[in-house]
Amino acid sequence: MEEKVKEAINAIRPALQNDGGDIEFVRLDGKDVYVKLVGACAGCPMSQLTLSNGVQRYLREAVDKDLTVINATF
Repeated sequence: MEEKVKEAINAIRPALQNDGGDIEFVRLDGKDVYVKLVGACAGCPMSQLTLSNGVQRYLREAVDKDLTVINATF
């Protein structure tokens, strides 16, 4: 499943990069997908909305409906 998650993240990266940000896969722990927002996305006040309404929704449609995306802030 990790490879499918990585492929899905790579598919949505261009949308974030168009806004000056990016997303990096950190790890998969069960159904929790840890990602790191970088660039403009890292400091954006809308980043949580991007994760839940954008990234998480896409990953649930493309990979598994039970995935949860978590912003790894370390």
